[in-house]
Amino acid sequence: MNDTSASTRIAASPAGWRPIAGRYGAVALLAVVIAVLAWLPYEVGESARLVGAAVLIAFIIASWAFNLLGEPSTSLVFLLLAILFKLAKPDVVLSGFTSPAWWLVFGGSITAIAVQTTGFGRRLARLFFARAGDSYPRAVTAVALASVGLAFLMPSTGGRVLLLTPIVIAFAEHLGLTPDRPGYTGLIVTVAAASFMPATAILPANVPNSILLGAAQAQYGIELTYGPYLLLHFPVLGILKMVVLIWMVCRLFPEPGRLTPETHRDLGAMSHDEKTLAVLLGLSLVLFATDFLHGVSPAWISLGTGLLCLLPPFGVITSKTFSEKFNLAPIFYIGSILGVGAVVADSGLGERVSSGLLHWANLTSGNTVANVAKLAAIGAGITPLVTATGAPAVLTPLARDFAAASGLPLLTILMLQVPVFSTVFLPFESPPMVIALQLGGVNMRAAGKLCLAVAAVTIVVLLPLDYLWWRVLGYLP
Repeated sequence: MNDTSASTRIAASPAGWRPIAGRYGAVALLAVVIAVLAWLPYEVGESARLVGAAVLIAFIIASWAFNLLGEPSTSLVFLLLAILFKLAKPDVVLSGFTSPAWWLVFGGSITAIAVQTTGFGRRLARLFFARAGDSYPRAVTAVALASVGLAFLMPSTGGRVLLLTPIVIAFAEHLGLTPDRPGYTGLIVTVAAASFMPATAILPANVPNSILLGAAQAQYGIELTYGPYLLLHFPVLGILKMVVLIWMVCRLFPEPGRLTPETHRDLGAMSHDEKTLAVLLGLSLVLFATDFLHGVSPAWISLGTGLLCLLPPFGVITSKTFSEKFNLAPIFYIGSILGVGAVVADSGLGERVSSGLLHWANLTSGNTVANVAKLAAIGAGITPLVTATGAPAVLTPLARDFAAASGLPLLTILMLQVPVFSTVFLPFESPPMVIALQLGGVNMRAAGKLCLAVAAVTIVVLLPLDYLWWRVLGYLP
């Protein structure tokens, strides 16, 4: 398969967009939601906005999780109904489209097209994964190691998946894995999951732990530092979770027997466009890795790199190629996910749910095991509402109350958020994972199976090990 077909696949609509529920049943459910939203102001009064936000967001989450309406339609339904029924001001509902995360995806999508159309993706795949051979488990392991290793150099998960996904697509092609093969799906879900889940144990390798870092300092004067954070989280949530992820991918998306890599044909000398793109990607990687020095957001680095790919004298892709291959649906999806979190926060739904869960938990000082389990359950209940990105913003202000009720140190309560947002039950909870799946053309159901399986092993095996490790380090009594 040639590079042009790969870039076309990046722009193509994922197969998962086709609704899995009956079309009429999903539309009927949507009609019920609209009727409830229209009825609420007359019957509920002042609480109508809060209840309406809960009803709409519950429907949107269910639609994303079970693909009731298809992802693009669900995104547009949320934007329209949230504004139409005044669940939040338009600038709040649409805030995802003005956020740095959205522009990170926008710029990175341009770069991803450039990586494929120039053929540079195939060259990078050969460089990165030359030793993977014809063994599928080794291929999955190589992709996972590359994803986690890059997290130490590149602080943006979105930037990492935008850089790696086109390379992994080219790697899959080299191994003879077409999009209808389970092995292709396995490699794409590996780069999606490994770029986010283990990286939550590295500070500041992604948005949630960066938000936690800032919120802990701003609200409580607690400064989280790289070394202690890595020691506390990486052995279990980083290394062991990556091992579990590799094992689960090989079980859920098996490729029997050995693969049939294409013969290493001579790729020839790098073209002018490839050399130009290599320089642009190298510079952007340096800027990503040194953002703590220059203070420029990864979003604007990504957008700038994408723009340079279009503009002369660089111009590695033409405006025509960009307009033909650029797909708006994934970035609408990202914008709506971020908008859901904004509406949850603006409506007070996140605080109300958190307070209710705290009351329900009935934490008691001295009962450490039960308290830790209850706090993890509270976080798990909040994250699907606000996504992993929003979880620290909602949970951190409640940390002092959690500490007082449980008798645990405030630092321990703050650190307990990491096991929570590193455990993803459904792909939409992590926008960067969604980006990788969209670029690779893999549907949410396949990734959802992996997320649920890894979450189950995490709860049964990894979290108890994490608890013991925390006790060894003195974070838990």
